[in-house]
Amino acid sequence: MLTYTLFVVDDEETARNGIALALEKDYCVKGFADAEKTLDALKTQAPDLILLDIGLPGMNGIEALQEIKKLRPETVVIMITAFEDIATVVSAMKLGAYDYIVKPVHIEALLITICNALETVRLRKEVQRLQERYLEENIPCFIGESQSIQSVMEFINLVARSPDTPVLICGETGTGKELVAAAIHYKSPNFKGPFITLNCAAIPKELIESELFGYEKGAFSGAHEKGKRGLVEEAAGGTLFLDEVGDLSLDAQAKLLRFLEEGEYYRVGGTQKQHVKTRVISATNRDIEQMIEADRFRRDLYYRLAVIKVDVPRLSTRPEDILPIARHFMIGFSSKFGKQFNGIAPDAEHALLNRDWKGNVRELRNVIERGVLIGRGPLLALENILQETPQAKTPSLAPASVSGVPTLTSSGFDLPAALKAIEKNYFDDALSLSGGKESEAARLLNLNYYTFRHRRKKLYDE
Repeated sequence: MLTYTLFVVDDEETARNGIALALEKDYCVKGFADAEKTLDALKTQAPDLILLDIGLPGMNGIEALQEIKKLRPETVVIMITAFEDIATVVSAMKLGAYDYIVKPVHIEALLITICNALETVRLRKEVQRLQERYLEENIPCFIGESQSIQSVMEFINLVARSPDTPVLICGETGTGKELVAAAIHYKSPNFKGPFITLNCAAIPKELIESELFGYEKGAFSGAHEKGKRGLVEEAAGGTLFLDEVGDLSLDAQAKLLRFLEEGEYYRVGGTQKQHVKTRVISATNRDIEQMIEADRFRRDLYYRLAVIKVDVPRLSTRPEDILPIARHFMIGFSSKFGKQFNGIAPDAEHALLNRDWKGNVRELRNVIERGVLIGRGPLLALENILQETPQAKTPSLAPASVSGVPTLTSSGFDLPAALKAIEKNYFDDALSLSGGKESEAARLLNLNYYTFRHRRKKLYDE
């Protein structure tokens, strides 16, 4: 159930207390005798509605209204006046007052006015509550205590306010670029729309156009007899996230640019112009400006994609985030594998802090997942996650040995989850080593391309 906080500002104690008494059954009410104390309270509190007397001592109600709108522009203000001075009332409405009431106040009329005024607040609160639920359900926790990552999150909150401005996210592999894209989507007005992801490096160049824009019946050999909608259309009203956008062919870049500029496109084999509203967020770990100089990426497309640019720092530049992220993953995998881990051993913490995380957060996640899987707890020990090698300056990561596999007990063991975790680790490692290219990752795992894609989809979608 939604609750509302109301401020009653009136220097007449009898009037102030009478209004508060009538309202406190349905609302949380606070009374103030002057504007100055009200403005002080607004610095730390955000009421939903203020009943503001015009004839206040010191700063009057009109002056106070101006200051209130500076501090809390979304707060609804209803003016109280002893005389129905049209000029004063008009001035208050121009400054943003919702309505006015004349003394002596009739409680029944006041309640109706308040109820009507709070309807807009109710809608805003409902959207906010729904959006928070979407955030909780759809976005993994973005852990970070460093100033650099806090700055990124603050920028995300600012960027997300627009429903359609293109965003380019730059950063090394494994830094969490898709997480940033998801945060922008679910914090934006499009949050109830679909969030569709396409890894441009994973799709053969000859198929990328049909993946993006779809195709008509009989467009090419092997095309589905009914045709197919493209991802641009699937993401209508939401967000299309183009990961590794630097891998797009020049032909695909030209068609994407047309869509971004005009909001229109043609399906492969089609002659009918299609229109759709979809926000495009792209990401890359490449130096796009260098690619532009080498004529491998269109400069005009770069400027269109990078209307807003977000740089995600690599993990090794923000060491204060390593242990909080590690503990977050440890808690999650402990629950997943039915373990009882409650901390990380000091020597393991030291090793984590002193490693150069070339694979960034993704590599850290894999290390903690593997460690929780083979460890016994309650502390995540050094031997669970690291193994010394003479060639390495720092401890290097090693796959779990057979002897480290948990012993089966009478309480049982989730073998399918464990096998899935092991397989997912190798898929993550292969994708990291191959720079996100599925064909190369498939070769590293001795799988054919289509088997790799099928198993990867099953692993990440479940």
